[in-house]
Amino acid sequence: MITGDMSITEIVEKYPKTADVLLSYGMHCFGCMAARYENVEQGALAHGIDVPRLLKDLNSATVTN
Repeated sequence: MITGDMSITEIVEKYPKTADVLLSYGMHCFGCMAARYENVEQGALAHGIDVPRLLKDLNSATVTN
C-alpha cells in the first residue's frame, strides 16, 4: 500500500505503473533529484494536488488484474 510518507522514487521503482498516475496529475518530478528525498505528500502539496485522491489513484494503479 502506498502512503503519503513514501518517497516518490520509491513508489515509481516499486510500482512502475504509478508513473502514469503521477504524470496525469502534472507531477513530472519522479525523475528529479528531489524525488528521492521528497515524499509523495510533500510533492502533491507543492503542486496543489488533493493528497487523498492522489493516494487512492496511486494505490489503484498497483492492483493487478
